[in-house]
Amino acid sequence: MAAGDLAGSIQEELTCSVCLDYFTDPVTLDCGHNFCRACIDQCWGESEPNCCCPQCRETAPRRNLRPNRQLGNVVQLVKGLRLQAEKEPEGQRMCERHQEPLKLFCEEDEAPICMICRESRAHRNHTVIPIEEAAPEYKEQIRSGLEHLREQREELQGLKRAWEQESERLLRQTDLERQLVVSECEGLRKLLDEHQCLLLARLGELDAEIVRRREENAARLCEETARLSTLIMELEGKCQRWPELLQGVQSTVSRGKEGTPLHPAPKFPELEKRIQDFCEENKLQEAVIAFLVVFSSRTPS
Repeated sequence: MAAGDLAGSIQEELTCSVCLDYFTDPVTLDCGHNFCRACIDQCWGESEPNCCCPQCRETAPRRNLRPNRQLGNVVQLVKGLRLQAEKEPEGQRMCERHQEPLKLFCEEDEAPICMICRESRAHRNHTVIPIEEAAPEYKEQIRSGLEHLREQREELQGLKRAWEQESERLLRQTDLERQLVVSECEGLRKLLDEHQCLLLARLGELDAEIVRRREENAARLCEETARLSTLIMELEGKCQRWPELLQGVQSTVSRGKEGTPLHPAPKFPELEKRIQDFCEENKLQEAVIAFLVVFSSRTPS
């Protein structure tokens, strides 16, 4: 691996993917990725105990942030070496192929080159400028790109906070609606219980009236049956005794003829009407079903 590629790989390993700068107070998540502590705090905010890794999106509990002191030490060492290299004379950075100072920068290949490389076929038709002129220009481009990325990150974080606030507002509304549903259903259950008690009480009154009428008719029929049984026994006795049969026979026969006329089974039209009226009034189930049908048709699927 060329020295430039190696340096680039090392710098990439020591760069935070959030701020795109060297790690500062690095911490390691459970997934193994590293971030600056300030960067991960800024990404996550302070509302949730469990968040996602900005790099792989794996759930990362906030309490499991582990300081990575070794990585921090390596960053400090590399920063020191870089500072030392920047202080060294320009001529000490040499072309690996020609062992000449890297004094030029090829804009097409985006790489420092030496004077011999400049004259080679690979770079002869490329735009080349002195390396001391290229460094400030490209540093400014990088700084501008970083600023744009940071602005985008701030905008995304603002959108995240706005959505969290909006979702919390919506959740508060659904919670209020949930409480209202429970309260209304409890009220309906109470009304149904009261209506049930009222209807059952009315049915109990009808039961008592029907039983009373049945007992009255049964008592009257028993009384008539007993009177007829007495007359039957008396007539049977006269038939068996002679000549007593003729004594008072006309009176006994007349009383037998005056027996209670037979009637069909008793009817209670007023009770029948009260039951029919009750059936007409007791349309609670139909009303509830009709309400549920209307409610279901208005509920979005």
